[in-house]
Amino acid sequence: MSTNEKDVIPVHDVRTPEHSLTDSNTLELPNSWKYKRLSLAGFKLPWFASPPVQLVIVGFVCFLCPGMFNALNGMGGGGQLDPTANNRANTALYSTFAVVGFFAGTFTNKLGVRTALSFGGIGYSVYVASYLCYNHTQNLGFTTFAGALLGVCAGLLWCAQGAIMMSYPPEASKGRYISWFWMIFNLGAVIGSLIPLGQNIHTTTAATVTDGTYVGFLILTLIGAALAWTLVDAKDVVRADGSKVIVMKHPSWKSEIVGLWQTFFTDPYIILLFPMFLASNWFYNYHFTEINAAYFNTRTRALNGVVYYIMQIIGAYIFGFALDIKGIRRTTRAKAAWGALFATIMIVWGCGYKFQTTYDRAWASDKATVKKDWSDAGYAGPFVLYMFYGFSDAAWQTCVYWFMGALTNNGRKLANFAGFYKGIQSAGGAITWRLDDLKIPYMHMFASNWGLLAGSLLVALPVILWKVEDTVSLEKDIEFTDETIAEVAPKAHVLSAHSDAEKV
Repeated sequence: MSTNEKDVIPVHDVRTPEHSLTDSNTLELPNSWKYKRLSLAGFKLPWFASPPVQLVIVGFVCFLCPGMFNALNGMGGGGQLDPTANNRANTALYSTFAVVGFFAGTFTNKLGVRTALSFGGIGYSVYVASYLCYNHTQNLGFTTFAGALLGVCAGLLWCAQGAIMMSYPPEASKGRYISWFWMIFNLGAVIGSLIPLGQNIHTTTAATVTDGTYVGFLILTLIGAALAWTLVDAKDVVRADGSKVIVMKHPSWKSEIVGLWQTFFTDPYIILLFPMFLASNWFYNYHFTEINAAYFNTRTRALNGVVYYIMQIIGAYIFGFALDIKGIRRTTRAKAAWGALFATIMIVWGCGYKFQTTYDRAWASDKATVKKDWSDAGYAGPFVLYMFYGFSDAAWQTCVYWFMGALTNNGRKLANFAGFYKGIQSAGGAITWRLDDLKIPYMHMFASNWGLLAGSLLVALPVILWKVEDTVSLEKDIEFTDETIAEVAPKAHVLSAHSDAEKV
């Protein structure tokens, strides 16, 4: 193959730090609208098929779909006075999510990220519509079915999102890309939480959220599902240094199923991260239903939801950018992140223990109980604690994604990692929503959260110490299976770590 053809793209080792956008002007990009650059106020914008633009699109898909879901669940009970429908729907959701999520990498690699994300978005629309219906019909069957359907859809959406977020950026920028996504995504939940806050701001008594809230969420989730179709294929994405995403050239169902199981043989250490995956959704029921819905009235729950997700944005920013600090080896940053995360969990949940001693399920379930309002004395303490529960959640999710992204740059393998992550965390979510439905004491639920978070960090420590490297060589990434053809760049050369350019 001749190397002086017009459409040659010089592709560098994926370990190469991302160049500036000015440097990327020297790239000889394909002659397509996907690679045209526009100027805004004298600043050259990235081309459409670049990692930053693609990540922003994915961020806004999740802003509009999971973001509205989080806003709805952050109200506690899905905005309903009786959390039964929400508990049943979420138990069904996370049960199907756990199964589908585990195998979602196989489907995402075969179907493509656009199909996976759009199909996932539709599931969120049906879920929101079921609550609108429940407001009038009390149809528990529909909400439960919608939860089960969303579990299938969300498994694909989150797998595609995880694969994009971890494989598109160059190694030196993965923390920032993860934080950008998490900030955009949680901004959706902030805005979504402002809707019920505005509608209930003058209501101090407990109440179900209005139809208008559900209709607003429904419209936004439909827009999110449509937005997914503006993404480009992974094989068309070109980074600022000219390198491309490592993907399967012609994936088949057989190769993807084989690749899924081969992950356990090529990367068995990933099992040590499974407890962290399990813990990552374990605490949501406790935060949303057993604190926010159990302790506060409607307008205060909405306010708490706003600040919870604002702190998620702050937490993602702090941890994401700290994980990419230049001049410090990645192995050192990984150890520091583990230490910071462990300290955060122990401090925040240590304060949470004191708060949990002030009320129990019997108090929350008593119809004569007047739920706490933001105007009540003593609100400041629980308010600040709830804020930092949101902060610690973002810190946890950001670090878990970064740890996985530090293990490989292979998009196919990262899709499987993301599938494992979402599947296992959803299994945890299914368990906790069911436990709440069984009326497990709040203190027992609190203890399970704190113990799992701290214990899973200890189990994951060997991976952080011995498997995270300063860089992952291209040769190691494309040796995933004998059947893998890494489509690093069509008609291009790949620079070896130790030799001259070799053709792929």
